[in-house]
Amino acid sequence: CFVGTKETAFIYAVTSAGLVHSVTRSCSAGNMTECSCDTNLRHGGSASEGWHWGGCSDDIHYGMSFSRKFLDVPIKNITGKSGSGLAAMNLHNNEAGRQAVAKLMSVDCRCHGVSGSCAVKTCWKTMSSFEKIGRFLKDKYENSIQISDRLKKKLRRKEKSQRKIPIGKEDLLYVNKSPNYCVEDQKLGIPGTQGRECNRTSEGPDGCNLLCCGRGYNTHVVRHVERCECKFVWCCYVRCRRCETMTDVHTCK
Repeated sequence: CFVGTKETAFIYAVTSAGLVHSVTRSCSAGNMTECSCDTNLRHGGSASEGWHWGGCSDDIHYGMSFSRKFLDVPIKNITGKSGSGLAAMNLHNNEAGRQAVAKLMSVDCRCHGVSGSCAVKTCWKTMSSFEKIGRFLKDKYENSIQISDRLKKKLRRKEKSQRKIPIGKEDLLYVNKSPNYCVEDQKLGIPGTQGRECNRTSEGPDGCNLLCCGRGYNTHVVRHVERCECKFVWCCYVRCRRCETMTDVHTCK
């Protein structure tokens, strides 16, 4: 039932992006014999504008190629066709993860000149942090596109009125609607959120409003007893007080 959902689309994309990011970082660090920095940018730049390529640009091309061989080839071998059924959708989501890394590449520069005048700059291309890539893919997850369950070689939007709108390389695709993760379902292995501890003041995923799925929460007081104000007494033992604190704990209804 989890096959082809928004969540599996995100997993495929973030796994593929993570592999590109990790391999490319290893290349730049010199930890792999098969690759190093991106040599295609050497001796380029714009002298008239006072900068040139240098440093160690991340060789994202090798990282993406490695990711395709490692993640895409097994899918194609199992199905026998790269463009049939769920395989085409999974391959698309793999590529969406790789495209996210490529899209968020940036240029870093270092200044050279007398007294930091920045008369000349050396620049190189670098990947964004994986946290930034993850946020980008999370946004794609939130706006993922449902496609027709009649999967063919060409992936089509489920909504007939939107089929003329092209599907972008960076879009995440799903075919099945997600199950209700809020309610326990032992057959699907979903524990639900009843009884989960939540943060009453948080607006994030750990907040009671989101985690409790609108059912509300219970509040109870928990008593903590621990050793505190410990001091070393000569010679030779440690003397402590017993401190007691009362805290509010919130759990989903």
